[in-house]
Amino acid sequence: MKKIRVSVPVATVWTSPESVRSIDAQAIADQPDIVAWLKTMTREETIALCGEKRLQSQVLFGDEIIIDEVKGSWAKICVPTQYSTKDKRGYPGWMPLGQSVESEMVTDCLQIMVQSNVATFYDLQKQPIFDLSFGTFLPLLEESENEVKVDSPIGPGFMYKKDILMPVQQHLHTGSEIVKNAEKFIDLPYLWSGMSAYGYDCSGFSFSMLRAGGYLIPRDADDQALQGEEITLQTALPGDLLFFAYEKGKGYVHHVGIYYGDGKMIHSPTPGKIVSITVLKGSKYEEELCAIRRYWKG
Repeated sequence: MKKIRVSVPVATVWTSPESVRSIDAQAIADQPDIVAWLKTMTREETIALCGEKRLQSQVLFGDEIIIDEVKGSWAKICVPTQYSTKDKRGYPGWMPLGQSVESEMVTDCLQIMVQSNVATFYDLQKQPIFDLSFGTFLPLLEESENEVKVDSPIGPGFMYKKDILMPVQQHLHTGSEIVKNAEKFIDLPYLWSGMSAYGYDCSGFSFSMLRAGGYLIPRDADDQALQGEEITLQTALPGDLLFFAYEKGKGYVHHVGIYYGDGKMIHSPTPGKIVSITVLKGSKYEEELCAIRRYWKG
């Protein structure tokens, strides 16, 4: 049976079609230009994506979506790979219909994973189509010395081995390996609802680093805080997830970071900030820490 899959490098999931501003045109095009969109926005317009709750999530090339309703050029969807208590089938929202296709992409073979921050996907004539984000998974069809042929929602194509992890190179990551991947994105600007190497929000960052390590966890911080193995700060290890709540740790969970070791965390803090390493002691996070969860098994 054909499935509906994302046919662009990064599809942005909106709260509703009415959430889109004129400045967002490049994000909702059938061939979106995420880099240009992010460069065009002012700092205030980027922050407003959060303050005005315009976005919900993002989905990477090849990932499946479920379409519940079509309204003009928009589709009401949910994302099965992104667990959420908002919808048991997967994270809900709206995305442009033109950013997805009915796909017969093969699913009964091993997958490669994009390991570079971004990597070019080429057509069968070796012409570049677009760049894919870290953490994109595609089925492996063939391999040669320096490149691989992969399947995709828009048909087979090629990628260079230097940009990917082959199936034999993939394994369940240890906490330290999760942190090593996270370090690649130091200084990357925060993006509300971001789920790609072009920008992460706090829980998108933890979700994506864990997914790249072989662990599929809930999409949002409050849901992430309810699963995994409960850990104390005294026994925390790199790769564990730290959760923070309002009212000095007693209220609603509003943030998550990845424990870095030595009393530090690596995280995507808040709109207007960048992925960075923060010392917990003496910071606002020290008194807001409410839970620590371990998802990794290494």
